[in-house]
Amino acid sequence: MLTFIVFALFTSLVLNIILKKFQLPTIIGYIITGTVIAYVFGIHSAVNNHGLQEVAEFGVVFLMFTIGLEFSISHLKKMKNEVFLTGSLQIVLTALTVYLLAYYMFGIEQQVAFILSLAIALSSTAIVLKTFNETGEINKRYGQRSLGILIMQDIAVIPILLVISFLSSNGSDISSLMIRMLLSAVILLTLLWLIGKYLLEPFFDQIIKTNSDELFVGTILFLAIGASYFAHALGFSYSLGAFIAGTLIAETKYKHQAEADLIPFRDLLLGVFFITVGMQIRFDIIFQYIHIALMLLAAIMILKFLIVFAVTSFSESKRVSIKTALSLVQVGEFSLALLELARSNGLVGPPYGQVMIATIVLSMILTPIILKNLSWITDFILQKDQEGEFSVESMSVKDHTVILGFGEFGRNIAKSLRDNGQIYVAVDNNIETYQRAIKDKEPIVFGNATSKEILKSINIAHAKNIIVAIDNPKKLYNVCEILKRYVDTHKIIVKIHTSAGKEAIRELGINRIVIENELASNSVSELILPSFTNS
Repeated sequence: MLTFIVFALFTSLVLNIILKKFQLPTIIGYIITGTVIAYVFGIHSAVNNHGLQEVAEFGVVFLMFTIGLEFSISHLKKMKNEVFLTGSLQIVLTALTVYLLAYYMFGIEQQVAFILSLAIALSSTAIVLKTFNETGEINKRYGQRSLGILIMQDIAVIPILLVISFLSSNGSDISSLMIRMLLSAVILLTLLWLIGKYLLEPFFDQIIKTNSDELFVGTILFLAIGASYFAHALGFSYSLGAFIAGTLIAETKYKHQAEADLIPFRDLLLGVFFITVGMQIRFDIIFQYIHIALMLLAAIMILKFLIVFAVTSFSESKRVSIKTALSLVQVGEFSLALLELARSNGLVGPPYGQVMIATIVLSMILTPIILKNLSWITDFILQKDQEGEFSVESMSVKDHTVILGFGEFGRNIAKSLRDNGQIYVAVDNNIETYQRAIKDKEPIVFGNATSKEILKSINIAHAKNIIVAIDNPKKLYNVCEILKRYVDTHKIIVKIHTSAGKEAIRELGINRIVIENELASNSVSELILPSFTNS
């Protein structure tokens, strides 16, 4: 066992050092490590080891816990459309389409077609959210759209597992299973809600009073694993319990420290999970069915792209819809678990199972590359739409100033423009900021500054100046990247906090940059230098 661990660590380190030189994520390195280990030690059967699978799954558990920390219950209420409407539509449409094609067009057995359709409907929570967390894209509109759909997919795992259990036990009564699932859901949510509302923060207060970092970390681990175990005991997935626990802690003042302490455990166990995924790659089977696997891979990715794009395009810009669809074209880790459960119960035969495993793993390997090049791929798809994109005016105002971000800086600029009789229009997607501006009778549009339709609505093509006053550096860069496609860069004025982000903005061809900290330090210097001269 020690030889196995040392070899795994050494292989993953070497592979990831090489991959990082090509700017490829560590996920690919872990998957390749698993494949190498399986062939060197001849332990392909290790993927069927229940203990190893549970350890690997807890990487996804900690990932979902940290995602829960980012999204409190109040935030989830705001995301109800993304989760319950868009997410449900994506799952139903994908599963239904795959089932109809598999059963009626390719003649696959009805039960097998049904299980395969459910597996294909799911995407990779582990890869997408890990990548978006690392890049900060989880806070962007397409990141939140992807998150909403993935949360619904994780919730859907519960009834899917229930259906597979029902199919494998013909003597069971489906009505009793449904009633038991409903009662279990009520017990799980009620108990976790009561703990979160009345016990969690007082408990944390007592832990903090001990001034012990070990106890705090131990408490976080206990809550994440305990909630996961409790959910699993009631028949749900580990990750759902962890996610609920994370959302409860997000309501407390300790959420940021909890996330910081848990990240090392999350990343380490996620590495184990992807190593076990790599262990399932069998080159002999891949080569035998390579033509089928590649055609199936292309068909799945195209189908999922079209469906996700369709269900998101009703409420989002084309650019956001394309990025969301590209993010979710793969088949996920829970699909591997579903196929393994179906295989162990004799519901899916070896040919279908092995081809699907090869296809799923290939899609997971391709996903980090797609996520890394989201903007480039989206630009390529939209290149035909870029000419004359603002030919239709939806706003008669011209020679105005556009203020993107209506915080304190934006409001001060607006006041100065108003005092000098200048026309301006503001854009902000913070609902409180928007409502306050409406109350003050400010000309403001609610929306995301990266949306093509929002930019059209303020007639940005005929604006005199565009002031970008967005505090989030990643979002600011993304907005600037989009703006330069539609207006001359000499019209754009960007406000940044420190000089650290100056070069990145200049690389976009934007040179009118205001550094907030630099202006403040110059003002202070002007105040104190005369005193030095007089003394």
